[in-house]
Amino acid sequence: MKLHDLLAHHGMASNPFADEDAQTDPVFQQSCRASTFHPSWDKVYGDPANPATSIVFGEKGAGKTAMRLQIAAQIEEHNRENPDRRAFVIEYDDFNPFLDRFADRLSSRKRRDPAKVLNEWKLWDHMDAILSLGVTSVVDRLLGASLPSGSAANALPDDAIQRLDRFQRRDLLLLSACYDNSLTESFQSRWYRLRRKLWYLPWQSWAVRAIGVVVKAAVLTYVFWWKRDWSLMLTVWPWLIIALGWAPWMAQVWRWWMQAYGVSRKMRCVTRDINPLRQVFMQFSGRDINGQPLPNKDRTDDRYELLYKFQGVLQAMGFSSIVVLVDRVDEPHLINGSLDNMRGLVWSMLDNKFLKQPGLGLKLLLPIELSDYVEAENRDFYQRARLDKQNMIPSLQWTGQSLYDLANDRVGACASEGQSPQLRDLFDDSIGDARLIDAFASLRVPRQLFKFLYRLLVAHCQTYVDTAPQWQVDTATFEAQLALYQRELQANDKVFAN
Repeated sequence: MKLHDLLAHHGMASNPFADEDAQTDPVFQQSCRASTFHPSWDKVYGDPANPATSIVFGEKGAGKTAMRLQIAAQIEEHNRENPDRRAFVIEYDDFNPFLDRFADRLSSRKRRDPAKVLNEWKLWDHMDAILSLGVTSVVDRLLGASLPSGSAANALPDDAIQRLDRFQRRDLLLLSACYDNSLTESFQSRWYRLRRKLWYLPWQSWAVRAIGVVVKAAVLTYVFWWKRDWSLMLTVWPWLIIALGWAPWMAQVWRWWMQAYGVSRKMRCVTRDINPLRQVFMQFSGRDINGQPLPNKDRTDDRYELLYKFQGVLQAMGFSSIVVLVDRVDEPHLINGSLDNMRGLVWSMLDNKFLKQPGLGLKLLLPIELSDYVEAENRDFYQRARLDKQNMIPSLQWTGQSLYDLANDRVGACASEGQSPQLRDLFDDSIGDARLIDAFASLRVPRQLFKFLYRLLVAHCQTYVDTAPQWQVDTATFEAQLALYQRELQANDKVFAN
């Protein structure tokens, strides 16, 4: 008996339980993402125009990634309906590029031990990574990149550039100099394209260089045209005058080389070469760049100021807030499933000043195992993190009833045209609703439920032949497959525990 025939008999065009990962699940992406939510959804999502931080702990397969995708989709819808109160989305879920660059800055002795690498990771490294993702997304859209990075919710208005005043354009160019991280174009060419797009003309910077050019031209004119004596170039005074003419420019070169060196050294998760960065810094007018914050120290103060600047640029473009979605902290290769390494990556982010930044809402979707580390922390940690103010959800739990509704919604999402299938129709009447709910509750999370139902339907079809089909799962098959699957879950739990 074919599984396709069983599903077609019950009015389904596709298998509702074939996929387990929300990122590649067509049923979730096309139907359930906008209609099926976890019971704690409202507390996590909040108000995009005035977002609050939420910290969620959940088992593997509990739906953390699905919730991240739903938040991004709902904010995209919110942005369409509220063009002047939009939320800018930063999906901070791929840590490998930042951790790789970070590890390359450390000594070879530390690089060999992931725990030592993550012990060096600080809050300002997180802020650099988040700013890099956000700034790159904005610059991609301003320059018309074919595949802009970041969420689709970050679409800019047509008059985005016209909304920026001179100082906001300066701020965006400064942020781009420090944080823009495109993989398709060189840093300098991309920055110069952005400068032309913003119509930022640093006359003062060009004037300093012009002084040197004019003085050199005057000396050469005097020697070769007025005096017509090239032997004067063998004396000291022409070269001394030329050097004095170029002295202001050389002083700027030295000053901004030192600043670029500091940025290159202290910004550890974003790669910046010193000389290209120095050349870019020298394109700013002195009155525009003097006194501006740069990420050239081991501290968060400058990063907060740069974050304020980024928020100011976004507000001018119609974004009233920023939502940062933190997910998949257990997946980087440096983590390798280690809870201690996960803690080393995440704990620096648990700072109340950062989590309660005005106009910034962080949604931290974390493995449930980290909740044990939270409970074991001392008083100083709780004073710094103030988790009592962060909308913390200790466990992203699913009841049997909520899992039943979820599975039923997926069955309905796979309906053939004109059909309205129900989950209940797949099971024999001898299996009561109460038994189904109790069995689903024992599976705990959606991923395990989907795996079980897929295996159950396959096992049922393998029991019968096409010429004598049986369209409902009987009690014996249901109980046997459930017992077998629960034994496998228990064995896997023991493996992960060890």
